[in-house]
Amino acid sequence: MAPRVHSSSPASSPSPAACTGEQRKVFTVWMKSPVLNGHGCTVYDSGGGIVYRVDSYGSRCSGSVCLMDLDGAVVLNVVKKKLAVGRWEGYKWRGQRQKPRPWFTVTRPVRPFRGWSHGRPASSSSCEFRCDTAGRVTRYTIADECRAGSGKRGCSIVDEATGLVVAEVKRKVTASGVALGEDVLSLVVQPGTDLALVMGLVLLVCGLMNRSM
Repeated sequence: MAPRVHSSSPASSPSPAACTGEQRKVFTVWMKSPVLNGHGCTVYDSGGGIVYRVDSYGSRCSGSVCLMDLDGAVVLNVVKKKLAVGRWEGYKWRGQRQKPRPWFTVTRPVRPFRGWSHGRPASSSSCEFRCDTAGRVTRYTIADECRAGSGKRGCSIVDEATGLVVAEVKRKVTASGVALGEDVLSLVVQPGTDLALVMGLVLLVCGLMNRSM
C-alpha cells in the first residue's frame, strides 16, 4: 500500500491566524491542485484536515496566486511586480476585498546574465512583514533549495533579528523512513508564527519562483 499524503480524510479545519501554544505545528503541503487540470496545492494539518488550498484554474506562470481556506474564501494574494525585477508582494483580504497596502514584500537579487535556465538567481530572498496595524516591520531571510526544472523544493524562513528558524519546509518522510513524492512536503512552523505569512512565502519560493504554479 502506498504511503498516505496526510494522516486521515480531508475534513474541514479552521484556518489559524498563527501557530499558538508552546509546541511547533506540522503541516503537509501537497503541491497538487485540488481541481482537475489545475495548478496549485493543498495544505493539511496533522489530523488530515484541509487548512488552505491554492488553485490557478489551469493557468501556470501567471505571476499571481491566491491562498484560500477550505470554503474558497481568499486569505492572501501573492503578486509578482511587473515593473520591478525580483520583487513580489502579498496582500491580505478582508471579506471580498483586498487590502490596498502590501502585507509583506519579498525581494530577491538577480545575477546578471544568469536566468532561470542556469538554475536560480540567488539562494536566498529577503522579506519585510508588516506585523501590526501600526506598520511595524519584521524582517526575514528565506533560504531555499528550489531549482527550476529540477523538481526539488524546500526552504527555511529565518527571523533576522533573532537568527531563529521560524518555519521550514522539506520533502516529507514517513515515520518508517520512506520519502514521499517530490510534490509532498512537510512544513514545520514554530509557535507564534503567522501561518498565512509562512504559506505565502512557501508558495512564492516553491511555486512562483520556480514556475511550477
